[in-house]
Amino acid sequence: DDDDDLDLFGDETEEDKKAAEEREKAKSSTKKKESKLYSLGGKSSVLLDVKPWDDETDMKKLEEAVRSIEMPGLFWGASKLVAVGYGIKKLSIMMTIVDDDVSVDTLIDEYLTVEPRNEYIQSCDIAAFNKI
Repeated sequence: DDDDDLDLFGDETEEDKKAAEEREKAKSSTKKKESKLYSLGGKSSVLLDVKPWDDETDMKKLEEAVRSIEMPGLFWGASKLVAVGYGIKKLSIMMTIVDDDVSVDTLIDEYLTVEPRNEYIQSCDIAAFNKI
């Protein structure tokens, strides 16, 4: 008798149809929320390692050169000098960016490693990149 209750090839019941509709509504509302979040522009937290040419490079001027870059969606944060070796220190600096407005690769290639900042900056690396 229990086998008669389970109809594997039968039509959907009204309850099954309602449950499927509710699942679809929940999926579509979740997608709408996600699209609104992305349309507002996601943010990322980036830790840059900025390396000087040698141990005689003025690190205060290097940091001033880095922080002098201003653009919409770019916010500079805390920084510190980290010993690399042989008396050379690198600048580790935090920045928050709006993903739609600022490209980290463009920032490094077109702003940090070109004239006049390349007088102080030998190279830049992304030490950490986290979505907020």
